[in-house]
Amino acid sequence: MIFAYRVLTAILYPFLILLIYCRKILKKEDPVRFKEKFLISHFNIRKKNKNKLIWFHAASIGEFKSIIPIINQLNTSHKNFQFLITTTTLSSGNLANIILKKFNNVEHRFFPMDIEFLIDNFMYLWKPDRIFLVDSEIWPNLILNAKKYNIPIALINARLTSRTFKKWMIFQNTAKKIFGIFNLCMCSNIETQDNLKKLGANNIFFKGNIKLIDNNDLIDKKDPNEDILLNKRLWLAVSTHREEEKFCLETHTKLKEKFRNIILIIAPRHTERVNEIKSLFEKSKMKVQILNKNERISENVEIVIINFFGALRNYLKNAKSVFIGKSIIKRLKDDGGQNPIEAAKLGCKIYHGPYVYNFKEIYEFLDKENISFKVENFEQLSENLSLDLENFQKESFQIPMSIKNLEQKTLTDTMKLINNFLKYDGN
Repeated sequence: MIFAYRVLTAILYPFLILLIYCRKILKKEDPVRFKEKFLISHFNIRKKNKNKLIWFHAASIGEFKSIIPIINQLNTSHKNFQFLITTTTLSSGNLANIILKKFNNVEHRFFPMDIEFLIDNFMYLWKPDRIFLVDSEIWPNLILNAKKYNIPIALINARLTSRTFKKWMIFQNTAKKIFGIFNLCMCSNIETQDNLKKLGANNIFFKGNIKLIDNNDLIDKKDPNEDILLNKRLWLAVSTHREEEKFCLETHTKLKEKFRNIILIIAPRHTERVNEIKSLFEKSKMKVQILNKNERISENVEIVIINFFGALRNYLKNAKSVFIGKSIIKRLKDDGGQNPIEAAKLGCKIYHGPYVYNFKEIYEFLDKENISFKVENFEQLSENLSLDLENFQKESFQIPMSIKNLEQKTLTDTMKLINNFLKYDGN
């Protein structure tokens, strides 16, 4: 089966290149660096030979953000490390340009396609000493080449849904060969821990979801619109996906029946959809603004769509209530949920739909603490927001001690496992 996978991916190589060029035209790929994904000549190797190279591969924004606190910790305790971070999405690359400026020992590259000759050359040229795959990034050629070069490899914050597990079990022998290569598996939930055991993985641990850990690197400068927001009834919708903006539109329309001075700020999961979202709200005769970096919010605007990275924390600081997306779309029930921790730490009352698989344990914890609340439809959301916005001034807040304690335990336990893995000699 592995041979068939390698043959198939090699055959698809020219078509995948064409696909990436099409995505570039659609502005879904980095206009300058997109060739890093398919050309060896664009791998742009920058390795300090005297340092150990630790490679983290994360898919997108959430996974990328989750490893920054770990790199901070490793930089404190190890002075001879260099880090390579690879991601796949344009949005994660844009965020990397912002966050990684503070480091002089971290390189970001776009992950090359999992085609055997590309991955083999990438690993041979970079020569990583350790590899961490984050979340659900299971790439057979990468994992097999780690074994070929005798590079210890770990799966961190692993997430394996029941649907994905069933797909792997179709090729059970191949799955066990691939998952058996991992030297360490750190799971983000209990279900993943059980699934990995069945797939033949070793050294499996559940110590919590690392996305819980605070990331001070993501604090932005004072927002130029803070004075405007302080005088508005404000609610946020963050990490929204297609279909959820209509849900937000219905909610906001209902709220407008009661409040005049009200504004909705939307931070979509994928910013390339901002024009599509703008059109949706304009059809309902609402005044909409796509907000770019350093721009001022216009007078009398009702809907603001954020079109840049790095400002969300500032808006969360000023909002009493937030709806977190990827949670009401039933077809995503096995892959639903976005990270609510940042909003919780910034004193927001959090609303979410019923489909939050990716952060099930965290939402259960926040629901129990009366920090987050499940809503089934826009009527429920608008009713709750209506009560929240009666007094629209946000009071001062402190991070609940329960969150602080859980965060510290997750960080301590995670770093203990990682440091032990870094000492592993491969035998």
